[in-house]
Amino acid sequence: MRIFVKSKKEALFKVAWSEIYAHPLPDNHRFPMEKYNLLKEQLIYEGTLDKSEFFHPTPLNEDQILSVHDKKYWTKLKQLELSKQEIRRSGFPLSKALIQREILIMGGTYECAKIALENGVSMNIAGGTHHAFKDAAEGFCLLNDMALAAKLLLIEGKIKKALVIDLDVHQGNGTAAIFSNEPDVFTFSMHGAKNFPLHKEQSDLDIGLEDGTEDELYLNTLKDIL
Repeated sequence: MRIFVKSKKEALFKVAWSEIYAHPLPDNHRFPMEKYNLLKEQLIYEGTLDKSEFFHPTPLNEDQILSVHDKKYWTKLKQLELSKQEIRRSGFPLSKALIQREILIMGGTYECAKIALENGVSMNIAGGTHHAFKDAAEGFCLLNDMALAAKLLLIEGKIKKALVIDLDVHQGNGTAAIFSNEPDVFTFSMHGAKNFPLHKEQSDLDIGLEDGTEDELYLNTLKDIL
């Protein structure tokens, strides 16, 4: 099999980014929020991307969010009525600005998915919020962007099936749970077996790797599975 890749000049490469991705957090907060600006700056500095290849996404609307997320949970979230325990589980101090950031990230991944259908690839500087369940936030994830993008494309008839390939060191537990009874979405997560979350959900396919797994084993495992 031969794989042909368009040159950078031929490809229409689009990356979702917004200045509000880097949401201000309290001093000494452990989430590295500044990475969202640094990633864009580095990609431009090293010549990988041009400024023109970044676009500002459009936030999802409420009906789109409710295609995946529970209405009661979404209402509590947008009205800033999560309990202290729910806020602690999310990992972020709750605010209106944070919610606006979340729905913008969701829109970015959805738009990237549509662009990728036309041009083969697109990326969101933020996103990957795979710990968000349909009715709960977890691990710095309030809404699930991959679940929303896949579900909306299915609803709109733009795709018939979706494959989620999740290669984060943490299992994509929220995505797995959301699509546990969805035959048109296959969830594959390859992650650290002993890493967060302590309780793993059941993806369609889970590969748990041991701590210290080196590059060759990792890449060969991924190649074989794909």
